[in-house]
Amino acid sequence: MPATEPKLISGNANLTLAKGISRRMSLHRGLSVSLVDARIERFNDQEIFVEVYDNVRGEDMFIIQSTSNPANDNLMELLIMTDALRRSSAGRITAVIPYFGYARQDRRAKARTPISAKLVANMLVEAGVERILTMDLHAAQIQGFFDIPVDNLYASPIFALDIKKQFDGRMQDIMVVSPDVGGVARARELAKRINAPLSIVDKRREKPGEVAEMTVIGDVKDKICIIVDDMCDTAGTLCKAAEVLMDNGASEVHAYITHGVMSGPAVERVSKSVMKNLVLTDTIEATEAVRNTPNIRILPTAPMFAQSILNIWNGTSVSSLFELETLEPIYDGQI
Repeated sequence: MPATEPKLISGNANLTLAKGISRRMSLHRGLSVSLVDARIERFNDQEIFVEVYDNVRGEDMFIIQSTSNPANDNLMELLIMTDALRRSSAGRITAVIPYFGYARQDRRAKARTPISAKLVANMLVEAGVERILTMDLHAAQIQGFFDIPVDNLYASPIFALDIKKQFDGRMQDIMVVSPDVGGVARARELAKRINAPLSIVDKRREKPGEVAEMTVIGDVKDKICIIVDDMCDTAGTLCKAAEVLMDNGASEVHAYITHGVMSGPAVERVSKSVMKNLVLTDTIEATEAVRNTPNIRILPTAPMFAQSILNIWNGTSVSSLFELETLEPIYDGQI
């Protein structure tokens, strides 16, 4: 057992999740694991200032901060907290980033464009982060942008737990659907876990942000279709895919999405959609509008993150959490 205790500190991006993680860690350890007392405030010109009140010398520190909207503010908070801890002689600094912003900019799609995900990786390492813990990176190759260990958790085991409970007795009618060709690997992973067939919605764009045509690859007639993806931003593609599936004879359409960005008209689109349910995780703090929409449900990720942090601190396997036998006792009826 390490000599130091794991210590958590949180930015303002997702305090609810941070408190949930500290509660779960306290439960697992039988000891109180509370968030480190710190002050994060802004000057009048919106400059960010951080002051850590507790002694962190030699401690194993975990900063919990999603780089969600406002992405730049939350990213700067994370970098400044890291610098404050490094200058206070923290033993090791792990950035727990449930939602890794800028992950969509992982390659040069056109001439004279940046690879912003690599830039963010460089900034985090330069600030003093020694390890990254995140969930469902938009592109798996982003792990290679870092020269430090990166643990990428998957939401599919949590989704599999929930699907088995929600569709008990109807599992033979389930069809897992990828909303585009790029997400097939993610959808296949979930389909394998719940022993269900796989279908794909092929989309073609005429202009960025506009979906021109959608075709369903696979027979979805009389099936309960479950669309699985890593991110829902404006929900345009998602709602259109649900319509196309219903037009092709699906009996019900549900969606399981890891990161609910839910910007612009997303909430309104989902509430009017033919989708029965949109299930999101809490990697991004849900707005009041999201929480109040009847066909949106939130799954907790705190048990998985809490156990992952304890495993990193203990030096034990994080990938063991991808198995249902390990995950089920951790969730202990929360799903």
